[in-house]
Amino acid sequence: MSRLHNKTSSYESIKHFFFDHMTLMFGGFGGVGSPPTICKHLLDWGTKDITLIGNDTGFPHIGIGQLVAANRVKKVIASHIGSNPIAGRLMSEGKLEVEFSPQGILAERIRSGGVGLKGIVTEIGVDDPYLNKGKVLLEIGGCRYLYEEALVAEVGIVYAKKADTFGNLIYDKSARNTNPLVAMAADITIVEAEEIVEAGELNPEEIVTSGVFVDHIVLSKGVDWKWAWETE
Repeated sequence: MSRLHNKTSSYESIKHFFFDHMTLMFGGFGGVGSPPTICKHLLDWGTKDITLIGNDTGFPHIGIGQLVAANRVKKVIASHIGSNPIAGRLMSEGKLEVEFSPQGILAERIRSGGVGLKGIVTEIGVDDPYLNKGKVLLEIGGCRYLYEEALVAEVGIVYAKKADTFGNLIYDKSARNTNPLVAMAADITIVEAEEIVEAGELNPEEIVTSGVFVDHIVLSKGVDWKWAWETE
């Protein structure tokens, strides 16, 4: 096992993967399961005009929501933005483009991107003028369906409880959420892990994400639980 490639990296060495106008996919649900240290570095690095793909926009002072609050994001593809009032205000002001996708459909679009499918067909949204706007409607077997394109990103950021140096990942309870899907659907997958161990030390029965999907691993510097119901 010691011959496996060591993917452990420093934050400085991953900096060049993040750039203006990039497409960034992230794991997390209401801030839980989003990589806090990577998000903080993105703020410090000044990356802007980002297209974000993920479940939601979190809270203004936590994780990915901080990028939205700092007006660094030009577009969001998410299931909701309600927990981040700044996202709602920016959308209303025309400063943030938002594409809403029902949560299950969003997860399946990300999974499709990860496994190489072009998209999915669903009955959800067929008769909803907001959800089907600009999308392809199909008739299959006498029924109408909405075609939803698969989602992929240039970079995906993932948060794990534990990683080995090859990139095999274990998640912490509900913080797992969409992280395994995001890990599959990006050109470059970067994992922030609370703990990094040598390859071969993880229990194979507990591994959720295989290291074949992971490109770089950084050690987390901890979560700042300054919960953002302290909204602006």
